Amino acid sequence: MSGPEIITLGCRLNIAESEAIRQQLGDRDDLIIVNSCAVTGEAVRQTRQAIRRAHRERPEARIIVTGCAAQTDPAMFAAMPEVARVIGNGEKASFAAHLAPEAGPDKSHVADIMTVGEQAPQLLSAFAERVRAFIVVQNGCDHRCTFCIIPYGRGPSRSVPAGAVVDQVARLVDEGVQEIVLTGVDVTSYGADLPGSPTLGRLVERILKGVPALPRLRLSSLDGIEIDERLFALITGEPRLMPHIHLSLQAGDDLILKRMKRRHSRAQAIALAERLHACRPEIAIGADIIAGFPTEDEAMFENSLALVRECRIVHGHIFPYSPREGTPAARMPQVERAIIRERAARLRTACAEERDRWLRGLIGSEQRVLIETSGLAGHGESFAPIRFATPQMPGTIVTARITGLEDGALIAHGRDHG
Repeated sequence: MSGPEIITLGCRLNIAESEAIRQQLGDRDDLIIVNSCAVTGEAVRQTRQAIRRAHRERPEARIIVTGCAAQTDPAMFAAMPEVARVIGNGEKASFAAHLAPEAGPDKSHVADIMTVGEQAPQLLSAFAERVRAFIVVQNGCDHRCTFCIIPYGRGPSRSVPAGAVVDQVARLVDEGVQEIVLTGVDVTSYGADLPGSPTLGRLVERILKGVPALPRLRLSSLDGIEIDERLFALITGEPRLMPHIHLSLQAGDDLILKRMKRRHSRAQAIALAERLHACRPEIAIGADIIAGFPTEDEAMFENSLALVRECRIVHGHIFPYSPREGTPAARMPQVERAIIRERAARLRTACAEERDRWLRGLIGSEQRVLIETSGLAGHGESFAPIRFATPQMPGTIVTARITGLEDGALIAHGRDHG
């Protein structure tokens, strides 16, 4: 084994940071890094499970725990006998230094994340299949949704200056990357902490203008209420910005949205989706939705279920609610676990039906597909999964005729490269 083994749980931001940690640690094959998630109680349970499994499989390795669960409850992980060290999110930028002998014997290296003032540029990017790269342009969150512990794991919102982002995009494109995904905790809040308060739309404009050789740019999860007219115009009118948007909706009932302390209404979510589809018909919309938020009754849930159809959500991320200690929602009247599981299953079924309808509608069309390392699969511009009967050139963008749908993926025949 060359280099550390890294176990990543949770979001794209964690994926990006895991790759940055790997680059810091070089050939340290005596380490197992567990990059944890705290978004739900289940995610914390899975983190502890992953630590125990890693120790059983490689008892000689040192297990280092980092990430949001480590940041929000370092004492719990430090108390685990399998864990050699706990390193906070704020310390990821200097991860290797916290493993050096001069770092001392303390097991826990977790500072107050609320005092972190800027996003470390050395945690900028990570690769997926070596043809797509995630770039962290923002970290932290200044909002306080009642269900969410993440602001306490990630700290205040902070942005990477646009010049550093553009330089990194240019370097990655020079290395052969065909698609860049801008990611963060609350990406639509980008720039509010920077001089002049540049917006996410302005950052996108600078990237597209500054790196004309970049074929494809994507945005990760967006808060729809923060999509201004400049960003909307880019999403719907810029061909190099992919027609694929993931919205942080969370619920489809106004009272539940209010109790979540979200800043949009059901009507605003539907209006945004309708406007996106009207201005760019090929756009594919994804969304995060929570099943079984405290106080949710059947009628409230039905509003969330209907939202899947009304917004045409084809990339659904469904989260069964689980209480996080320290959040206001944990003190609200809870929904029974069996009901939560049943509602999550119904939401997943609804999303699967919308996804199947969408994919079937693409049969017979031509799609531009970025080929991944296997040469037999890739994703279209709307992030539809596409498989090929014959190998294609990895890292190229192929025009393909869609001929069928099989096991959730479109089947295609390549025509040309470009």
